[in-house]
Parts: sequence; structure tokens; C-alpha cells
Amino acid sequence: MKARPVLVLGVLALLATGSAIAEVYARHQGRQLFMELTRVEAERDELNVEYGRLKLEQATWAEANRVEQIARNDLGMGFPTARDSVVVHR
Repeated sequence: MKARPVLVLGVLALLATGSAIAEVYARHQGRQLFMELTRVEAERDELNVEYGRLKLEQATWAEANRVEQIARNDLGMGFPTARDSVVVHR
């Protein structure tokens, strides 16, 4: 009869040890996931800043006066004169 309490005590000790190890593992996983979340949030913030810069650059390149200036200066384009216009009738 004395073997039974010792066996129960041993099983309980093993269960307590297993539970403690599982708790440590869960906390470790939580910390790792939190560190990953922090890294991903920082990356997201950097990408948002870059996106803002790119939108500003796009707006600058697409301004009508800039497009007209490049068309005139670099491409030699201009408004057509009456002599350059042709009217087509059906």
C-alpha cells in the first residue's frame, strides 16, 4: 500500500514539472511573437513614409506645367497653329 502514494506523488511531480515547462515555453513564444510584431510594425511605418514620399514625387512629376515644360523644351512640342490644323469633312 505504501507504493501507491509514492507513485501518485511521482506522477503529480512529473505533471507539475511538465506544466512548468509548458508555461515557460508559452511565455518564450509570446515574447518572440511580440518582438516579431514590433519589427513588422516598424517596417510598416518605414513603408508608409516611403509611400508618402513616392506619392509626393508622383504629384510633382505629374503637374501640368511640368509636363508642358518638358513637352516644349525637351520634345519641341507646342500648340498647333491654324496652318498646322486640317479640317476633315465626311
